[in-house]
Amino acid sequence: MKSIFLIISFIISISASAQFRSANLTAAGLTCAMCTRAINIALDKLPFVESVKPDIKSSSFDIVFKAGKPVNFDAIKTAVEGAGFSVAKLAVKTDFKNLAVANDAHVVIGGKTFHFLKVPAGTLNGEKSVVIVDKNFVSLKEYKKYAAASTMACVQTGKSAACCEGSGITAGSRIYHVTI
Repeated sequence: MKSIFLIISFIISISASAQFRSANLTAAGLTCAMCTRAINIALDKLPFVESVKPDIKSSSFDIVFKAGKPVNFDAIKTAVEGAGFSVAKLAVKTDFKNLAVANDAHVVIGGKTFHFLKVPAGTLNGEKSVVIVDKNFVSLKEYKKYAAASTMACVQTGKSAACCEGSGITAGSRIYHVTI
């Protein structure tokens, strides 16, 4: 029994210690350099953001996260919306070490629950990007495409439902829907 507890503790500590390193955010609705500046200022204020590098031509922002700080993807979306714009795409980079993924399956990464959609079964290793495909993180057309790939209720709400609880996920907790 003691060895099972140690193994579970080790797995949880590996999952909880995963660090999201950076992200690339594409914003919608930008028309000028002042728009870019407004988003840049909003993102810079987030306590887990180390730096933001805007690219005016592509309406994108390379965001580097502070080491050891928990990242809040919903706070990123809220900051962009608070500046008067919306998120068109958020791709997040992290290092994976033998993480098994499958289509329509939940995985805990860095203490956050991710539900993979439209991905082949396999193992992720090395630095990879996952794209958040939740409502208001992609266009409505993109969201509908990914939402149609699952019958699980969590895709519609972004919160765990009865469909997720068999995976050991707390009822009502935030679930991010992603693809590779």
